Amino acid sequence: MLLWLCVLALGLRARGDFPWDETQARDLSEGLQDLFGNISHLIEKGYPTDVFTMVSHKEWGGEAVGCSTPLTMPVDFLVTHHVPGLECHNQTMCSQRLWKLWAHHMHNNSWCDMAYNFLVGDDGRVYEGVGWNVQGMHTQGYNNISLGFAFFGTKEGHSPSPAALSAMEGLISYAVQKGHLSSKYVQPLLVKGENCLLPLQKASPKKACSNIIPWSAWEARETHCPKMNLLAKYVIIIHTAGKTCIMSDECCLLVQDIQSFFIDRLNSCDIGYNFLVGQDGVIYEGVGWNVQGSRAPGYNDIALGIAFMGTFLGTPPNTAALEAAQNLIQCAVDKGYLIPNYLLVGHSDIVNTLSPGQALYNIIKAWPHFKH
Repeated sequence: MLLWLCVLALGLRARGDFPWDETQARDLSEGLQDLFGNISHLIEKGYPTDVFTMVSHKEWGGEAVGCSTPLTMPVDFLVTHHVPGLECHNQTMCSQRLWKLWAHHMHNNSWCDMAYNFLVGDDGRVYEGVGWNVQGMHTQGYNNISLGFAFFGTKEGHSPSPAALSAMEGLISYAVQKGHLSSKYVQPLLVKGENCLLPLQKASPKKACSNIIPWSAWEARETHCPKMNLLAKYVIIIHTAGKTCIMSDECCLLVQDIQSFFIDRLNSCDIGYNFLVGQDGVIYEGVGWNVQGSRAPGYNDIALGIAFMGTFLGTPPNTAALEAAQNLIQCAVDKGYLIPNYLLVGHSDIVNTLSPGQALYNIIKAWPHFKH
């Protein structure tokens, strides 16, 4: 049976990337809250590193790890998942469930290996995914700066077993003591798998189109550029290589400045991008769906150019901006502006440029339809 994996982000307490909702907090199991609330004390006390048994990738039946993109240690984020549908209480059963999940990630999702760095079973064992030094595929926008740990699924309304919670405590403490995870890591992004292993036809409905600030709302200058006569076949991810913005009023002014630069300095017919993304998590219409951009010679009539406002050579855009861009791409498919089997590329893949910046490029390599 074809399987489908989905995750629902519940919240990131620190740095404000996601709002923390009181109802969501109550929904988290008491065991998980106690676990993450006490990790700092465990680290200070020197939690022993031999409190869990590690089952290697090879021991549970996985082939040699197929992913090779390295993680720069120590990472600053820990992302913790829960994968319902994988309940198991002994090594044999956990290994069988894990092998099926690995096969799904490899063959159905066309990923290079298991999505997670490590998984923890209710038997109290830790099962190696891609391991410590390799990027997983667990959380878009965080794969290159985080470790992804997952609990094997438990029944709705039940916490992981005491053995699993103890093993997770030991695993996190071990990660810090061995230099894989920063001792000042951001309190985990808790990710709950919801209906994770279901037939494809029962997948959750697609998100609505992102909120797009229209051309007129940011007081654009009226212009006339060539139309796009065909459905877009490519999405090109770009950065503007200038200032960024985190407040909507700042972003509106920045879009105006970028348009003026294109028209007055580059003698372009308009701003060079179909859409622009601010770190306020908002999409700003550039030339829009039906007009050609001007930043991708040879592709402008068949590509949507999506530009992140800012420079992202060493630091990526924030989560709000990344999610807004991904929603926009899905919106383009849903609305019929972009073919379903589109290809996604970085600006540097088609033009000799530093855009979209290495930090952003590292993230989009994990997005659907990416083609180097």
